[in-house]
Amino acid sequence: MAETNELRNGAVEWRVDVLDGTTKTLAPKQVLIEICEGVSRSFSKFCNFLKKAREIGEDDPRKLIHCLKVGVALTVVSLFYYMRPLYEGVGRNAMWAVMTVVVVFEYTVGSTISRSVNRVCGTVLAGLLGVGVNFVADQSGEQLKPFVIGVSVFVLASAATFSRFIPKIKARFDYCALIFILTFSLVSVSGYRVDELLTLACQRLSTVAIGTSLCIVVSMMVCPIWAGEELHRLIIRNTEKLSDSLEGITSEFFSGSKGNGESLKNLNGYKCVLNSKAAEETMANLARWEPAHDRFPFTFPWGQYLKIGASLRGCAYCLEALHSCLIRENQVNPQHFPLFPSTHNMESKFKFVNAEQVPQHVNRQFSVLCLELISKTLAVLGDVTVAVKSMSKTSVLDALLAETDGAVKDLEEYLSDVSNLMVHSSEESQTITDVMDVIPAMTFASLLIEISTRTKAIAGAVQELSESADFRPGINPEAPKQSTTQESLNLSVAPS
Repeated sequence: MAETNELRNGAVEWRVDVLDGTTKTLAPKQVLIEICEGVSRSFSKFCNFLKKAREIGEDDPRKLIHCLKVGVALTVVSLFYYMRPLYEGVGRNAMWAVMTVVVVFEYTVGSTISRSVNRVCGTVLAGLLGVGVNFVADQSGEQLKPFVIGVSVFVLASAATFSRFIPKIKARFDYCALIFILTFSLVSVSGYRVDELLTLACQRLSTVAIGTSLCIVVSMMVCPIWAGEELHRLIIRNTEKLSDSLEGITSEFFSGSKGNGESLKNLNGYKCVLNSKAAEETMANLARWEPAHDRFPFTFPWGQYLKIGASLRGCAYCLEALHSCLIRENQVNPQHFPLFPSTHNMESKFKFVNAEQVPQHVNRQFSVLCLELISKTLAVLGDVTVAVKSMSKTSVLDALLAETDGAVKDLEEYLSDVSNLMVHSSEESQTITDVMDVIPAMTFASLLIEISTRTKAIAGAVQELSESADFRPGINPEAPKQSTTQESLNLSVAPS
């Protein structure tokens, strides 16, 4: 905080409180410099704000369209105040229509319809009960009337509040319970002083109906944003991110390259999958409120998307463990990584056990088996992504799953043989160095096997969706992603 003190010679002394609690004396020129720097910082923050706003608009223009839709709806509903015939029809309760538009209009059609229906139902139920309670209170006499109203408000408001803790009600009708509490309290309390309570309730109900109808019409007719389509795209993006993360993590294991910013972003894509559970559940609940549109009929099995999302997160947890192992080994024992270097010097960089007791092609064969399993797993994920994106039944998924099972079986047999060889070597050498060296590779292979198993669960969930949603049969417009990792590393099988 700046303070001024007038000196004897008429000059002005400026003192500024700094963060450490001391006071700093500034000369007049320095004060001007501080002011200019403050203005410059404020202008820079304002420019950064405009830049971020522009990036948001360019990234998703639908957000800008949604803002314009809200402005249009509020402008139209304001006509009930500007035009006298409309104002005389609804009276002073026209403000309830404006309030309804503000609190009901949401980003997606499903969310708007959900809040609109909840608001109308809550208002109607609370209005009817409020009028009924006031009628009973009037029949009870002037002395008992406030007690009847007070007890009814306490009982019904408490019951409605408790219902908001029930999971099923909270998921779909939480807003209805909130509106019920608000409207019933207003109608019951105001009925104690207002004579024409029924007329007041009808006017407020009509304004709420006008506001909700306007929101639904504008939301559905002007560039609609469907919650079901958002959920559909989210599942596709999560599947693609999972595939990119698997490829990025295994590439870093085999090549040791850190990559650029884009590759690191793809490598950490599994984190988005882990954090998408709440968004998936919300979109699935909202999608059930939407009418039939595009490729999504009214009875579309939105709950099946939640099963696919759960399977994706199960696979993402394994990728997180795989990535954590990579980071930990790089920090604790960096000389062991890259774990599997390029092919020309792989035999000299990493060995399971003593070089005298193991053929030179062992490390290469292990790498090729791992890369083969990765390739098959990526192929399954690619085919699943294509099936969901095109909403068609895949014709090659069963064959890809069979190939993945074969790759898993080959790797498991190889690990069993290497484990027996490692135990035999340890009995002869009486050392644990070789065992400690092989742990990262064994962990890596075990997690790959688990990832391939959970990928099968993803494929099974997608097949259930294709059956329950009646996808088009036998269409596979794009070739699934295969052998990307192996080809990028130029790794070939060495003769045994």
